[in-house]
Amino acid sequence: MATILIAEARFYPHLNDMLLAGARAAIEAAGHRHETLTVPGALELPAAISLAARSGRFCAFVALGVVIRGETFHFEVVAQESARALMNLTLDGFAIGNGILTVENEAQGTVRADPAQGDKGGDAARAALALYELGERYGT
Repeated sequence: MATILIAEARFYPHLNDMLLAGARAAIEAAGHRHETLTVPGALELPAAISLAARSGRFCAFVALGVVIRGETFHFEVVAQESARALMNLTLDGFAIGNGILTVENEAQGTVRADPAQGDKGGDAARAALALYELGERYGT
């Protein structure tokens, strides 16, 4: 039984609650444990995962958050840089499922976050578990 860290950027609590429900259900269905760590925003997720990874306590990581397009370029920076940093950590050998939603509006976020609809939290957890299992198979 592995312990999976769910790192969440809790900027939109009502959407995060749905993402968390999906991620937790997927991890529990696979027979694993989970802990949750909360950070202010999506840009802090890669650093939080990197710091937590140093503890050696976690076998995989799930990054959850929601970035909704606004009127400025900030959306692009947050969306691109959080994804890039998570990908860099993944290429360094960490099993990470990216569940950071990048949407145009709250309605899109709701559909994607809801476990009964898009279940992107569950998808991210399943991706992290798949990478963890791959690492176990190949001894990394």
